[in-house]
Amino acid sequence: MRAVAWQDELRGIYHIAIKDMRTYYLKPPALSWGMVFPLAWTLAFYLRSPGDFAELVPGLLAMTIVFSTTAAEAVVINFELRLGTLERLLLAPIGITSVLLGKVLGGFLFGLFTTAIVAAASILYMDLHPDILGLAIIAVPSLMVFSSMGALFSVSVKEVFEAQTLLNLPRFLMVFLCGVVYPISALPDGLQLLARLLPLTYTVQGLRISFFEHGDSLLWQDFAALLVFMILFLLPAISLLHRRFR
Repeated sequence: MRAVAWQDELRGIYHIAIKDMRTYYLKPPALSWGMVFPLAWTLAFYLRSPGDFAELVPGLLAMTIVFSTTAAEAVVINFELRLGTLERLLLAPIGITSVLLGKVLGGFLFGLFTTAIVAAASILYMDLHPDILGLAIIAVPSLMVFSSMGALFSVSVKEVFEAQTLLNLPRFLMVFLCGVVYPISALPDGLQLLARLLPLTYTVQGLRISFFEHGDSLLWQDFAALLVFMILFLLPAISLLHRRFR
């Protein structure tokens, strides 16, 4: 019976993720935030200071990870709570935790889809030779981290627009502080310390290692840091969603 229950939970997580992909993610607003915005942002910095575009690729991929996973994740749960569709999901033999994991997996899959496209195009166009295993070691937990962060913001507020508005602050803060465009070493000491408390720092650092410093031991430290951030976002999100249905 326990094995059957776990199979039902996993099946439910999968179908929730696929449903969200079709309903929310594969739509123009999500695609524009997930792909067009990071590309336009990176191009703006490149045109301002033309140079080796390859140096900007890790930052471009990091922004794609952040904005693609959170494009709809931050509003999906609240939107479905208002419509009552989330309650209908709970009529199926599936727990609240699995519902949230399905939502997070939807953001993860969309982020994986968009990031893979941007990465493949960048690698082929500029003839780069990254450590593919290193990219996976950093990209996969990063996608889970920021999808979980989007879910946390979604369950933390009551109105749909509030989640996206609040999420813009950490997203843009991370873009400027976490080495996406400017190296962290060029920041004042206080901002360097703040940058070390933000998950995107470890994504960017790990991606740079994967592209330019193959085999660096710091890669696994970045991986471990990202796992910690994933837990820090995911567990509170699960707890808050449980409180919604008490």
